Amino acid sequence: MRPMATAAGGLRVLSGLPRTHWAVLALVSLLCGIGIATLYSVEGGSFQPWAERHGLRFLVGLACILVMLTVPAAVWFRLAVPAYLTALFLLVLVPVLGSQVLGARRWLDFGFVSFQPGELMKVALVLMLAAYYHWLPRERVSDALWVALPVLLIAIPAVFTLRQPDLGSALLYAITGFGIMFLAGVSALYFAGAAVALAAALPLIWSSLHDYQRRRIEVFLDPGSDPLGAGYHIQQSKIALGSGGVSGTGYMKGSQSQLDFLPEKHTDFIFTMFAEEWGFAGAVGLLALQAALIFVLWRIMMTAGSLFAQVLAAGAALTIFLYAVVNAAMVTGLVPVVGVPMPFVSYGGTSMLSLMAALGLALSAAADRGFGASGRPWNGRRSGV
Repeated sequence: MRPMATAAGGLRVLSGLPRTHWAVLALVSLLCGIGIATLYSVEGGSFQPWAERHGLRFLVGLACILVMLTVPAAVWFRLAVPAYLTALFLLVLVPVLGSQVLGARRWLDFGFVSFQPGELMKVALVLMLAAYYHWLPRERVSDALWVALPVLLIAIPAVFTLRQPDLGSALLYAITGFGIMFLAGVSALYFAGAAVALAAALPLIWSSLHDYQRRRIEVFLDPGSDPLGAGYHIQQSKIALGSGGVSGTGYMKGSQSQLDFLPEKHTDFIFTMFAEEWGFAGAVGLLALQAALIFVLWRIMMTAGSLFAQVLAAGAALTIFLYAVVNAAMVTGLVPVVGVPMPFVSYGGTSMLSLMAALGLALSAAADRGFGASGRPWNGRRSGV
């Protein structure tokens, strides 16, 4: 296809986007702008190295979304299985070829590019479940065999991710996947049974955790037990949050962050740095922007013309919700530190681009009304379950 024809087709698609889709793009742009400004502050007033790279990755991700909007939903539907298998293959390669960073082997480095296959799997899993429930007849959703298959689709990458070890990503697979199953109409009895089984297996799960993972949980329960060791991160985070007060210390004037007491301030603890500079009011405002994005995605889910699009929108909304809630809870000491970024704000190329890809899939499928002609409408949980 000629470039001019492709560009013209893209402009026609963009001109027909509903307001909800433009709202998603605007909110993501605003959140990434906050990330760039905060990363500029991380380096004391320099775009190098974090802010500039974050901005470039945002532009690449935005371009990917705009290109994805020109692709028919049927193409994404056919790519679901290859995408899932490719992401799974890359996960399998991590223990063999992966690079070890901070005691965990999560990255694949091919010289010209390095990335986390676990982040790619988060998108591929949602795409696979969306295609699965669009294909599966409604009356079979709660049949044992057809419940077991998506459980396997979730469990297999979770097991490989736990071996890296990456407990945070494994939990996100499980919560997002089972959340999609619940919204798709799987009987609540299965979830009740799973909760009972999980409670019974807690001693086994505890014994299988790595020493540093158990230590994180112990420090979470008693932060003062090791203030200079395992508890250092969360102690400094709480000090920074407290120093911010209601209105903040001012842009680039945070004592804990600018004097380098706050660790990992460009990734996991960027929300803490933002809250120190902008205070409680700024922190609430940032979380409100995340909530607005989730709400718009939920509106798209409720009005999309195909089950495929609705599950993709639900998956994107659930992922962003979990990222934002877990990150905010993590840096405030409400949950153990598990290495989950603040969406679109924390520095991280793979997480940024994977979230943008998830949004592109959801918006592309929702914009393609023709794909829903043979699909089944779905407004929240299916009826009759």
